[in-house]
Amino acid sequence: MSHGPRSGLAAVSSALLAMSRHLEVRDVLKTIVASARELLDAQYAALGVPDDHGGFAQFVVDGVSEEQWKAIGPLPRQHGILAAMLHEARAERLADVRKDPRFEGWPKAHPDLVDFLGLPIRDGDEVIGALFLANKNCPKPEGGCGFTADDEELLGILAQHAAIALTNARLHERSRELTIAEERSRLAHELHDAVSQKLFSLRLTAQAAARLVDRDPSRAKGELQQVAALAAEAADELRAAVVELRPAALDEDGLVATLRTQIQVLDRAHSARVTFAGHGVKALPASQEEAVLRVAQEALHNALRHSGAGHVDVTLDRRGSGAVLRVADDGGGFDPSVVRHAGRHLGLVSMRDRASGAGGTLTVQSAPGKGTVIEMEVPGG
Repeated sequence: MSHGPRSGLAAVSSALLAMSRHLEVRDVLKTIVASARELLDAQYAALGVPDDHGGFAQFVVDGVSEEQWKAIGPLPRQHGILAAMLHEARAERLADVRKDPRFEGWPKAHPDLVDFLGLPIRDGDEVIGALFLANKNCPKPEGGCGFTADDEELLGILAQHAAIALTNARLHERSRELTIAEERSRLAHELHDAVSQKLFSLRLTAQAAARLVDRDPSRAKGELQQVAALAAEAADELRAAVVELRPAALDEDGLVATLRTQIQVLDRAHSARVTFAGHGVKALPASQEEAVLRVAQEALHNALRHSGAGHVDVTLDRRGSGAVLRVADDGGGFDPSVVRHAGRHLGLVSMRDRASGAGGTLTVQSAPGKGTVIEMEVPGG
């Protein structure tokens, strides 16, 4: 077995406890990779979760800096050794991965891997991931692999527990999604029942007023007063629904924590890297906090669904007594001068309305092929 700095039963126990501590999928993946690299004393470790299109839905690395990772480029495809682990579902232990006939090279900025140990992560008969290590920190036998059979056995134990932790995390996220969907369905049903009844009554009353306006103006006036009352009631129903739709997390956790949580979820759900930083922002009036959150959600939706961005960076900074939200992506961009088409398609009109309604301003910087920056400033209390 490995004699690195974290070898032995205590190290295995520590790794398993770390994996069981997290319920978010991306956190579990990061913990698995970091635990495996430390436990087997390797220079590099990675874990890929396959998608259904020959690529990876998620790919997490440890031992590679953020700058290196950006320079490497797009996520790998399911080919070579990775494909063998995923499709043949067997362990791979190689003295020099570069000499294997299945090796197909790697990008220029990719670190040089030599000895290699990898194996699939399985949930029953399904392969749900591929975990591998490279460049063991130990003297290598001539022409031999630094990773041993004991290392392979230890990594197999880790992979079994990783499968449990990853499955539990997926079930947790699925449960949360179902809860949100049920709540939305309930609110939609209540909104439909309450408001549609008011609008139906309003329409009938308006029709009655139209018939009476010539032959009985005084009765028509009474009917029109009833129209006004019904319209006010419908507006109250809508306002109440909007208040209920206000994210509870805003009231409980505040704007910064709510944004951070939602962005962490998006980062796990999309192949693009989504990051967030908040600096010194104080509590804002409720209407401004909700407007900032809604604009952030709209801008993130555009970046992740339409721009083809690989990285979306969200920041929220204090400015005076207020705050500035900035959502920047490296996607395809667009021409902001084409206001009518782009404004409707990208929700820019809605975002500007929200900013204006909260007493703030919204600016958009973009160009074809140059990404997009959306900045919203609110004045605070």
